[in-house]
Amino acid sequence: MIYKSFNHYLKENKAIIGMIHISALPGTPKSFQNPNTIISLAIKEALIYQKSGLKIVMIENMHDVPYLKSKIGHEISSLMAIIGYEIKQKTDLYCGIQILAGANEAALGAAFAANLDFIRAEGFVFGHVADEGYIDASASELLRYRKNIGADKIPVFTDIKKKHSSHAITTDVDIVETAKAAEFFLSDGIILTGKSTAEQADIKELKKVKETVKLPVLIGSGITDTNISDYYEFADGFIIGSYFKKKGDWQNPPEPKRIIKLLDAVHALAQ
Repeated sequence: MIYKSFNHYLKENKAIIGMIHISALPGTPKSFQNPNTIISLAIKEALIYQKSGLKIVMIENMHDVPYLKSKIGHEISSLMAIIGYEIKQKTDLYCGIQILAGANEAALGAAFAANLDFIRAEGFVFGHVADEGYIDASASELLRYRKNIGADKIPVFTDIKKKHSSHAITTDVDIVETAKAAEFFLSDGIILTGKSTAEQADIKELKKVKETVKLPVLIGSGITDTNISDYYEFADGFIIGSYFKKKGDWQNPPEPKRIIKLLDAVHALAQ
C-alpha cells in the first residue's frame, strides 16, 4: 500500500520509529567531525534502517552533551535540517526530529524547511526540572509558531512526565491529567517513557492514558523484542533507540539483526 501522508500511515499501522543519534554537532564539547562527515554517517544509519525493513526514523542531537536549554545555535538547527532533508532525499523513510534540550521551535523550523514528517517536543504542558534546569511549558508559543510559518501539517508528538526529569512540582497532577491537558492544548500525540533512557514505561500508566485520551499514544523508551508484546495492544507506536543499536547501547550504530528481530516480533503480534 502506498501512503500519501505520515498521518495516513499512522492510522493504518503501529509506528516503529528508529532513532538516529546524530554525531556531536559543531561547537558542542564532544564535536570532532566536520559537517560532511556528520551528514554522511546519519544517511548511512538511515539506509541501515531502511534495508532492515523499517519505515520511520527520527533524528536527535543526543551526543551534544551537555545540552543547552531551548536556545540552541543556528549551527545546530541548520545542520539538523540539512541532515533531515538529505535523509528524505536519499531514502523512502518517514523522518521526524527532536532537538535537545526543549528546542521545540528550532525542531519545528527545521522540520518545515526539510519537509520532515513530525517533531518530538518536550515541555509541552506543565513545567519540570531537567538536567539542564527548569523547562517551561511551550504549547502556546510552539503552536502559534507552527501556525505562523504554515507548518500546520507537521504533527507535534509530546512527552509527558518526561524521562531524565524531576516532576516534584507537579506531584498533584498525575499522568492521566497531564495527558488530558496535552490533548486540550492540541497535542497530536502523547509519548510515555520510563525514568531514563532504555528504561521501560509503566504499562498501567499506558492503559490509563489510552483509556482517557483520543490521541495516539507512543512508548518512548525501554522497548525490546521480548517486551513489546506487553505494550502492543494499547500503544499506537514505539520510539526505539538503545535496543536497535549494537550491544544495546544508544551511542553505537544500528544493528540490522536487532532491527529485523524486533520487526519479526511485531509482525507476529499483528497476525
